Amino acid sequence: MIRNPSTFITQLIYTRHAKDFLFICSGVIMASIGLKGFLLPNNFLDGGAMGMSLLLKILTNVDVSLLIILVNLPFIILGARQISISFSVKSSLAILLLAVLVHFISIPGITADKLLISIFGGFFLGAGIGLSIRGGAIIDGTEVLAISVSRTSSLSVGDFIALFNIALFSFAILLTNIETAMYSMLTYLSASKTVDFIINGVEEYLGVLIISTKNEEIKKQITLELL
Repeated sequence: MIRNPSTFITQLIYTRHAKDFLFICSGVIMASIGLKGFLLPNNFLDGGAMGMSLLLKILTNVDVSLLIILVNLPFIILGARQISISFSVKSSLAILLLAVLVHFISIPGITADKLLISIFGGFFLGAGIGLSIRGGAIIDGTEVLAISVSRTSSLSVGDFIALFNIALFSFAILLTNIETAMYSMLTYLSASKTVDFIINGVEEYLGVLIISTKNEEIKKQITLELL
């Protein structure tokens, strides 16, 4: 029996925030390894906003850490309007941390094999995106735009992301070369499957039976503050 419901709820909230923080930090580190150790040294691309940042880096030679912030900024603003302010703040901090790591850390090239670069670069980047999402943030803002479009059109989130990436890889073929675009498609497939596995494949559920005379107070705090 819980004698102090408020203390119990507060502990749950702190635990939730600590887990979110660990997920986001782990995700940013994984994404940094994917970018610096695999994709950036070989001018490979990915899908979504991250792929757009990498493509602009190849075309303009602007620092990719700056492009990551600029490309994702409109999606962060949209997320604040469509989802929540807390989500937008978490995502802003995650993207800023990713940009800092990408700018300052140095990772030697891990492999020169293009197939391994595509698969493992996509794996690390997808793991980073998936872990960040589990922490309540994003480091690739395409999903926010997809959610917004799905609310005002017949397109589903998956449909929009697919169309977005078809357009992105088509531009990659025109602006770079077909080999780079094909390997980038493989990178995107590896990343997307890794994201799906991390978000859905290792999902855990925890059931808690709470017995208290202040059941309504606990219910309201869990519903309004914890979730």
